[in-house]
Amino acid sequence: MNRNNSGVGVLDKAVAILSTLEAGPHSLAELVAATGIARPTAHRLAVALEFHRLVARDLTGRFVLGPRSGELGAAAGEDRLLAAAAPALSALRDATGESAQLYRRQGDLRICVAVAERLSGLRDSVPVGAALTMQAGSAAQILLAWEDSEKIHRGLTNARFTAAQLSADRRRGWAQSVGEREAGVASVSAPVRAPNGKVIAAVSISGPIERLGRQPGRIHAAAVVATAARLTEYLTRE
Repeated sequence: MNRNNSGVGVLDKAVAILSTLEAGPHSLAELVAATGIARPTAHRLAVALEFHRLVARDLTGRFVLGPRSGELGAAAGEDRLLAAAAPALSALRDATGESAQLYRRQGDLRICVAVAERLSGLRDSVPVGAALTMQAGSAAQILLAWEDSEKIHRGLTNARFTAAQLSADRRRGWAQSVGEREAGVASVSAPVRAPNGKVIAAVSISGPIERLGRQPGRIHAAAVVATAARLTEYLTRE
């Protein structure tokens, strides 16, 4: 079997159209020239792909990749991120001696999607699936800090952190909080980025202020940032 031919002709032609559009916008004539698909068939498939939002049109009517392509890519990236998170968080926990978590934003909440719990002693337990506020905590700061100005302004309403703190987070690449989300608890967080540079998750460690101190970033920021960077690098690999 030809490596570009699955034996399902209509699927192979649809994939050929999508692969061609990876290079940028194409008119119908350009699609036909690039793929060798007959014009009526190319048009029918492109319109069908448009119906399913895998293809869209630009302002001049040319075909481009549609939003569904990005949604599927994001979902695939999320699966890859979760697969890599467990060993990365375990290594971070072992390096810092503190519980490590991975958070993703979901509307006005942040969800703990992975955790490596401290093995003994006093712990700050955040179970997988826990929904926490976006108004407090270093992970909330990270998930908001790189948003556009309108979302930041909206997110700062009733927040326990300030625009100045978010600016500092962006400048140094990490955030810390002390008693911000929960009395007696401190945390340090850093951003995980998708291949397009968008912040899609926050890696965190958390524990009692008695252990982490009033400036937990001084001790643990380097390890948290390195873990987030490793996860980001993993997501950019083919």
